[in-house]
Amino acid sequence: MNRQSHLPENPNTRIDYSYSKLKDIYLAGGCFWGVEAYMARIPGVAEVSVGYANGRTENPTYEDVCYRNTGHAETARVVYDPARIALKDLLRHFFQIIDPTSRNRQGNDVGTQYRTAIYFTDPADHPVIRDVIAQEQKKHDRPVVTQVEPLRRYDLAEDYHQDYLEKNPNGYCHVSFATLPDVRQIQVKPGIDPSFYPKPPDAFLRKNLSDIAYAVTQENATERPFTGVYWNFADEGLYVDIVTGEPLFTSMDKFPSDCGWPSFAKPVDKAVVVEKLDKSYGMIRTEVRSRAGDAHLGHVFTDGPKDRGGLRYCINSAALRFIPKDDLEKEGYGAFLSLFQQK
Repeated sequence: MNRQSHLPENPNTRIDYSYSKLKDIYLAGGCFWGVEAYMARIPGVAEVSVGYANGRTENPTYEDVCYRNTGHAETARVVYDPARIALKDLLRHFFQIIDPTSRNRQGNDVGTQYRTAIYFTDPADHPVIRDVIAQEQKKHDRPVVTQVEPLRRYDLAEDYHQDYLEKNPNGYCHVSFATLPDVRQIQVKPGIDPSFYPKPPDAFLRKNLSDIAYAVTQENATERPFTGVYWNFADEGLYVDIVTGEPLFTSMDKFPSDCGWPSFAKPVDKAVVVEKLDKSYGMIRTEVRSRAGDAHLGHVFTDGPKDRGGLRYCINSAALRFIPKDDLEKEGYGAFLSLFQQK
């Protein structure tokens, strides 16, 4: 029996899937408690529920499935964003936690309800699933017996089964979490993956941004010098794109400047800002925009501190949201605490 003393951190809790075009796939892999907890931690998975799939009866109970030969399989419904993770990659993760050559058994659990299966609702997924299974078969001497069928029915399991291991972290689980992606790598440089920070629709921005924030980020305006909340601000923390939440700068790279706008020696990662030639107002400057949200931030100049690289990222306060160091964990940026510990 494998018991989990704790569950790995879930990187999906800090991703906004509100504007994502989500799909679903149904995965049976033995006891659904562990399958649910594991798949929920694959970056790009928005939601997971557990239930009973492709059986012969309607609205079965757990007792029906276990003792009354109803033909259902314990199954996790995995709702994911195909812009963040492809189905083939999602299934490769699934195959890391099951023995696809074992019929009606996974771990200590035996019975037809513990068979492995992939149930799909979109016919376009079928060839993708077949290809993944063909690749998986090459790894085994015995035949892969994982079922592949269209989903005929899916009934949610009882409430106490939902998020079972979240509520009972020491509960039984046959699944190993060792093959999950390293959350520290995902979070320490979260800006590496811009899909974690999708840009909301314009109607949302007009409603939720202040007039000056909208004008700056969406219309390339510039706030008046010495008026922005962050120009002479020295608190310790992280500055993120006000449009998407993508991390941009830290307080450790901010330095005093007489220009009237917040000044930074460098971004938290070079990839999170995009530079563009700006010939407006009869000047030649280098504009700085956020990578994920394509928001106008300001400009970068070469008159910064020489001992810090010589650059000055001159940024509009209205384009930024500040997250205090003490709130990083609560706000979903906990991994950035390690940057402050390196000082």
